[in-house]
Amino acid sequence: MSLNTLPLLFVNLGGEMVYILDQRLRAQNISAEKARRVMHDIVGTMLNRRFMEELFKPQELYSKKAVRTVFDRLAHASIMRLNAASMDKLYDLMTMAFKYQVSLCLRPNDILLTTLNHLDAILKFVEEIDIANEKARCCSCCLRWFSHFFEWTTITSQVEYVYELLIETYGSLSDGDFHLIRQTILNFFQDMHIRVSIFLKDKVQNSNGRFVIPTNGQVPHKTEVPGTIKYFDEKGSPTYSESFTPGSHFNDVQLEGSYDLHGPRRTNLGTNMYSASRIETTVSPAKTVVHSSDLETSAPNPLAKAQLDLLSSLLSVEPRQSENKTEFRLNLFNTDEEEEEASAGCSKLSDEEGSLVITIDASKKNKNPALNKVMADMTVEDQCAPADKGDDLLQLMDGL
Repeated sequence: MSLNTLPLLFVNLGGEMVYILDQRLRAQNISAEKARRVMHDIVGTMLNRRFMEELFKPQELYSKKAVRTVFDRLAHASIMRLNAASMDKLYDLMTMAFKYQVSLCLRPNDILLTTLNHLDAILKFVEEIDIANEKARCCSCCLRWFSHFFEWTTITSQVEYVYELLIETYGSLSDGDFHLIRQTILNFFQDMHIRVSIFLKDKVQNSNGRFVIPTNGQVPHKTEVPGTIKYFDEKGSPTYSESFTPGSHFNDVQLEGSYDLHGPRRTNLGTNMYSASRIETTVSPAKTVVHSSDLETSAPNPLAKAQLDLLSSLLSVEPRQSENKTEFRLNLFNTDEEEEEASAGCSKLSDEEGSLVITIDASKKNKNPALNKVMADMTVEDQCAPADKGDDLLQLMDGL
């Protein structure tokens, strides 16, 4: 498992969240002022400078439950509210989109270019809303946007700072390091097979939720197009070559993607796949099967709990009292009826799962003196055990 996977996972999933929310805000005709405020709060919270510094420290990838909880908090960091069904759908769209992008990477380090595409889009959102806020500032009836202009200038610098962290952390990694990161991400997405209508319509996903990976098209940069067999002598010099029909059409990539701030990425992975002509975004399965690898125990790992507490505390943004009246509900489904049906399905599934829970009463374990003595003899106290790093992180971030 790579210790540098978490930042890439978070930034890419966050980029997909921005794409989806922008599309749904437009589809539901949410006022421009509220939409700008939502994007402002979510991007500003997601790319908080201190949070990014902690996120980019080498560490193990968080559990699925922890990552999901972080994005639950992040989605509600503004005046927008989602019910449980819409939040489930939002997260499913985010995860399946990024899983598909990682699966299509021609080279392992294309994951970094995919991440930069997401960050490019976030920066574009910030700059566009910055211009809109500046125009509103010039209007006498919209003076309250004057302060937002400076807030967006700060957020622009936050996005650029994340660029610097990405290049500093991943710019010099080897192909082997990127391959390990890619494997770690795919392991995280294992057993996630949610059907998405855009993928189904484009015939890149089967009805069982598994992706269809193309066997033609571009080959990785600095890789020869299949169709030639070369023969070499004992000294390693080419002697002659033969041609054959590869069975598919391939084309080579002449130029490599750039890691520069405004450089060409030369890949569409990580770009916005949602547009006004593609309003429908997903097909909800009749029933979501939770595999054993996705189950969480009732007694979580203390380190994972501390990490989750850290992320939750950083992303907990309480709305100001003046904003409570401006809150609105965003629906990730096409109609309210679809959302209600999905909510009812989630409740029924939760009840079915709850009926399978077996409760074991261990409250009497200390009433057996003989057993307590045996357990005491088997206990080994580690006087040199290091403190949980999550405690230090929580103390560090309490002042934010």
